[in-house]
Amino acid sequence: MSQASRGPLRGVLFDAAGTLIELRETVGTVYARVAAQHGIELPAWRLDDAFGRILRQAPPRVFSNRSSDAIADRERAWWQSVVRSTFLAADSTARFRDFDGFFAALFEQYATEETWRLRPGVAETLHVLRQRELRTGIVSNFDLRLRVLLQRLEIDEFFDIVVLPADCGAAKPDARIFEVALNGLGLEAASVLYLGDDPERDGQPAQALGMAELDVAALADFEDLIIEIERSGLAAATP
Repeated sequence: MSQASRGPLRGVLFDAAGTLIELRETVGTVYARVAAQHGIELPAWRLDDAFGRILRQAPPRVFSNRSSDAIADRERAWWQSVVRSTFLAADSTARFRDFDGFFAALFEQYATEETWRLRPGVAETLHVLRQRELRTGIVSNFDLRLRVLLQRLEIDEFFDIVVLPADCGAAKPDARIFEVALNGLGLEAASVLYLGDDPERDGQPAQALGMAELDVAALADFEDLIIEIERSGLAAATP
């Protein structure tokens, strides 16, 4: 865990996908199953490969100076383009009878607990942090579906703030998305720990702002976060 000279820990910020939550199956597996329900049969491995290539080439999913409804529409359109391109890349001859209907079913699937699950120990750890009266939040590049998903996974009550690109027109590793979260918590960076799974998008910008940072991969079990906080001397502030 990185740390500079700092006072007592007063808050913890988390990444979402890959840190708090994880997919139950690969993207290709889900895409293949939903596509089969709409008349298209493609192997999951081919869709996984195509999705990875398309996602790396996709433009940033950041839309500023718009209403929440307009941003939601733009995010949905962004994903629709990625999904369409994924299937074209996997098999250019594949033709859906009703692509819009297929995409609507797929898009909703990724806002459900059938597709996502909590990483083991997450709920228990969040409960302990709440007992210690630490401020908690999420800084994620997820789209607006995350808030619904947190409710469905029954952990939304544990967070004081959830900051997404849709909220601030910036995405990690841009410092602005972290600053919005810190301001929302009402805390200085030096009193906050950030836990993520991507050194470039999570660790480096958090550390540059003065937060302590920890890669979730360093935890044998998620509940070890409490032990790591105590071991590193980041004792919680007395209420």
